[in-house]
Amino acid sequence: MKMIVEEINKANIEALKNKDSIAKTILSIVKNKIKLAEIDKRSKNEELQDADCVQILQKTIKELTEEKENYVKVNNTIEAENIEKQKHVLEKFLPKMMSSDEILAEIKKLPDTTVPTVMRHFKANFAGKVNMQDVNMVLKSL
Repeated sequence: MKMIVEEINKANIEALKNKDSIAKTILSIVKNKIKLAEIDKRSKNEELQDADCVQILQKTIKELTEEKENYVKVNNTIEAENIEKQKHVLEKFLPKMMSSDEILAEIKKLPDTTVPTVMRHFKANFAGKVNMQDVNMVLKSL
């Protein structure tokens, strides 16, 4: 759990020092979301993992994308640009996603290539490192 959270904390301190209000705002929001998830996990006697942090980042980026689309619809380009900058700040913390070739190679290693088995395998072993829609697309192309 420590790696992504530490990176976000360091980036937040840098944003504060550099008076970067866009980065400071989005990093504070993400830190709060992570803290809430940590409290929730602690109440269940579990520990927050990096995969949980990645999930929070991905969800926040998705929310920002939807928000940006709404600003574009009403021709508020300044806010849309700010949201795009916020997305770039968060994308730095996401791990490199698996390519289609890597997904295919992993699927070929499996003895059972039925959809539920493959999806369970990727969810258990590659959470946050693979887009499940990509896995589904590669699986259907076989």
